[in-house]
Amino acid sequence: MSDAVLHTLTGAYALHALPDSERREFERHLGHCAACSVEVLEFAETATRLGLAVSAAPPQELRERVLREIATVRQEPPATGRRPRTGVSGRGGAGRTRRWPTFALAASLAAAAGFGGVAVWQSQEARDARQEARATQERSEQLARVLAAPDAQSRSGKLADGATGTVVVSRSQDRAVFLASGLDEAPSGKVYQLWFDDRGTMRSAGLMRASGDGGLSTTYAALLDGPVDGATGMGVTVEPAGGSAHPTSAPVALMNLPA
Repeated sequence: MSDAVLHTLTGAYALHALPDSERREFERHLGHCAACSVEVLEFAETATRLGLAVSAAPPQELRERVLREIATVRQEPPATGRRPRTGVSGRGGAGRTRRWPTFALAASLAAAAGFGGVAVWQSQEARDARQEARATQERSEQLARVLAAPDAQSRSGKLADGATGTVVVSRSQDRAVFLASGLDEAPSGKVYQLWFDDRGTMRSAGLMRASGDGGLSTTYAALLDGPVDGATGMGVTVEPAGGSAHPTSAPVALMNLPA
């Protein structure tokens, strides 16, 4: 497939709409095309905004309204299929009939309280999703600014298992971006961690998350945390979930930063 055609697949890739063969070919192209990397991030950001635009959190007064209205609903006794006997007290049918509304009301109140808890949980989930989307948007915009900076310089190289990687640095913004294509997902319970090489001392630059469709061969586009400062290189290692203070494995990638 020609580069001219591959340039038109950014939107379909961002929406995970490409067949596997085209996705793999596009990911190889993405490893050395900064313009397409920016477009993919922008399309993904737009899709996130559209999804949030139609989400709605439950109203705050929902729980109070349910609890208020439950007291006005008459509780019906259970249908036993038998005519209740009159004049029976104690443990007989009449006693059970008199106690039933109390039991039903208690159960209804418990259900209403649980429903209110679900509503609060859903509202919190929606707020968390919006905050995460805003943070993702900010990182995407910063990543795009680095890639589009007039002084952006890049360096590419081969990684393990035939994967390719590109590091882009903007000295004016003092930030760096790492792009990888064809890199297998991290093993279960592990993550890829980024590092700045400060002349032999490795400084954590955050965790790297996949931006592909979750297949075996995935694309990564990561904004390294923190300034480039005096770093001369960068690396990627496989670390326990949550990351490590210092590298604990052999590097998957180790590249010099462009001068």
